This record gives sequence, structure tokens and C-alpha cells, in this order.
Amino acid sequence: MITKKEVPPFGIKDKIGYLFGDFGNDFTFILSSSFLLKFYTDVMHVSAGVVGIVMMLARFVDAFTDVTMGRICDRARPTPAGKFKPWILRMCAPVAIASFLIYQSAFATASLGFRIFWLVVTYILWGSIFYTSINIPYGSMASTISREPGERQSLSTFRTMGSTLAGVVVGAGVPLVAYDTRIIDGVEIAEMNGQRFTLIAGVFSVLAIISYLICYVLVSERVIPEPVEKEKSGSIKRLIVSAATNRALISIIVASILMLLSQFTLQQMANYVYPDYYANTAAQSASTIAMMGGMVVAAILARPLSERFGKAEISVFSNLLAAVICIVLFLVRPQNVWVYVLVNVFSWLGLGVFAMVSWALITDVIDYSEIKNGVREDGSIYALYSFARKIGQAAAAGLTGLFLTLIGYEKIEGAPLSEAVKEGIFNISTIIPAIGFILLSTVLWFWYPLHKREVDKNVQILKEKHASDG
Repeated sequence: MITKKEVPPFGIKDKIGYLFGDFGNDFTFILSSSFLLKFYTDVMHVSAGVVGIVMMLARFVDAFTDVTMGRICDRARPTPAGKFKPWILRMCAPVAIASFLIYQSAFATASLGFRIFWLVVTYILWGSIFYTSINIPYGSMASTISREPGERQSLSTFRTMGSTLAGVVVGAGVPLVAYDTRIIDGVEIAEMNGQRFTLIAGVFSVLAIISYLICYVLVSERVIPEPVEKEKSGSIKRLIVSAATNRALISIIVASILMLLSQFTLQQMANYVYPDYYANTAAQSASTIAMMGGMVVAAILARPLSERFGKAEISVFSNLLAAVICIVLFLVRPQNVWVYVLVNVFSWLGLGVFAMVSWALITDVIDYSEIKNGVREDGSIYALYSFARKIGQAAAAGLTGLFLTLIGYEKIEGAPLSEAVKEGIFNISTIIPAIGFILLSTVLWFWYPLHKREVDKNVQILKEKHASDG
């Protein structure tokens, strides 16, 4: 390890800068995870099943691009700006432009084959290539900003707050602007305006670039790992074999897939529950703001609770809380949209506690892997973790698309949905997340090995190792 002594001590600039990094990430990521399926079913008139399949197939491309980017980061030589920061500057414009290209409503009247082709090309360009090339260095950078577990937890909290802020802007802003509401045969329906949505995507791309640049300016890398040489790092095959025997890594990968399956099913189905089940897009915006309140409470509680009980331990409890709320909603089925919003806030509170510590969990896994293998491979491990998160997102899109197809969802302009389809939408939005939350809690409690005692022990081992090295 090489410690950069000329940079200022870790402080609020790093936290704010790291917050803006995920703020930039999620202007495009949350737009995709929350609205891409809705945009392509309602504006581009591509079936939900086809969109879900495209999003899942793109993850096979990620299997190569994510790991490759991780290896590139690990073998890169440090620059005056650091080892990971330069990628943020290089790739901020390409990822934003690629995101904007996905949502081109002008092609809504083109042939179905061309619309599917456009989705495949632009989605892979954005998610599998450019987003990968900026997100993996950004995530890996956390372990070079500080070695201290408490400071890393602060980075995880601020990162999640950045994601939450972007979620509020995207989740609350888009429904207020993107939908037109009208009454057909006495039934109020909400329909997405394609041209307006394209403009929204362009604005978010500009905001993403600005956020990335703020992150680049404010964050400092202090601990720069030496580049991993080929003799030590071996091949991608060696990495996969090593990962397969790494209980902490495999279990956190499975946990991440389940978390994203639950979280993004909630987010995607909000675009169907509020406009189609409740016919109230204003409530959708209000629910996003209420969700922000739940996440703020989670941010306040996360660090003291994790220091007292452990990150994995509080994650188990918080996800069980989220599961209970989803089950209650399924059983009660509130007909008043504002009751639904209020109860759902507690689901986001439970999810929020886990979200606040999730990025600190992966730094614990990186520490564990360094002790186990004798080599620190921040980029490669984070790449596998990032790939798992994309699998979770794709699984959510695929299952959501499949279930929407099975219940007969088809948006026809000017026509309301049947009651059976509406009830199916509500069922999907509650049962699937509940199952995911329960499975996630089970994995973290029974399979994931890095509970509080083990984490504290590993931190001490690495402190002694680095003290002797330098």
C-alpha cells in the first residue's frame, strides 16, 4: 500500500463528494430501473415480457464487462488524481448520453423490430459498457478514501443518501410531469406522454454529468493499492474459482440479488399501482417524498445501530420489517391511496436501514478476502458485487414483465384496464417483494459469515498488517 500524505484528512468534503457520485449514478440507473419498463410498454408499445427478457439478456454481457472492468482497475497504475477517480472524469459524458438515447419516443411509430433493436443496442451500450466503466471505479474508490470502518460506514450512508435524493427527484418528479390524466367513460386513467419523457431523460443526463464532476473535485483517494500484477492476480478463471470458495462474497452476492429483486419490484410496480390501480400519479410523487422521510430516519439510525449490534444483524431485522409491511398491504388491500402510501413508508424504512449499510458490507468482504487470499482486489470483488446487483435489477424486470404479461396487462390508449388486471398489479407489487425480503433475511443470518464479532476481528488483523508494512 502507498499512503498519499499530501491530501487533506478525511472529512465532510469526501462525504459530500461521494454522495454526488451516486447522485449522478442514479439519475440514469433509477430512471432505468423505475421507468424503462413503463416507457417501453406504454409509449414504445413493446410487450412487458419482451422488455424483461432484453434486460435479463443484457446481464450476460455484464458477466464479461463487469469483471473485465474490475481487473482493469486492479491492474491500473495510480495517477496524481488517484487510481479510480480518473474513470469518473473519462466516462461521465458517455454514460449520460447513452442513457438519453434509450428513451427516444420519436421511434414509437417505427417497426416493432426496430424498436426492439433500438432497446437492445442502447440499453447494452448504457448499462453493460458505460455505466460499468464508471460505477465499478466509483464503488471501488470507497476503500481508498479511508481504511477506517467508521469512516467507510459514513461513506456508505452518504452514498445511499445520494441515491435516495436522486430517487426522490426521479420518483417524485417524473410522475408529476410525464403523465396526462383524462376520464374515459367515467373512469379516470393516467397515460405517459412520450415526448415529455424524452425531454426528462435529457435533463437527467445533464444533471448526471454535473454530479459526477462534483464528485471528482471533492473526493480524495488517500490509500492507493499497488497495481495487482498478473502473477498475483492470475486470470479471470482464478478469480471465479477464488470467489466460489469465498463464503462471504458468495452470500453477499446472493443477498444483493434478493435485495435488488425486492427493491426494484417495488419501484417498477409503483408505475403501475399508482397510475393504473389507484389512478393517482400525484400520490406516486407523494409516496416518493414520504419514502425519503423513511430513508432519512434510516440514515440517522444506521450507524449507531450497526456499531452496537452489527451491520448484518440490523439488516436481518430491517428486511423482516419490510416483509411484514408488504404482507399487511396484501391482506388489507387499502382502497384509499393515502392509506397505502402511509403504510408503505414503513416498508421503505425497513429497506432503508439495510441500504444504508450495504456498501459498508462489501468493504467488509474486501477486507475478509484480503486476509483469506493475501491479495487485495478491490476492483475485481466490487465488479462481482456490481454484477450481482445488475442481476437483481434484471431479475426484477424479468419477473415483473413476466407477471404483467401473465395477468394480461396491455396498455391501449384511451381504454381503462379490467378489474382483474388491476388486482393482479396489486398482488405483484406486494407478494414478490415480501418473498424477496424474507429470503434476504435468511441469507444474511444463516449464510453470511461476517457478523459483528468477525468484522471487528478482521479490522484489527488488517490494522496490524498495515502497521507492520509501513
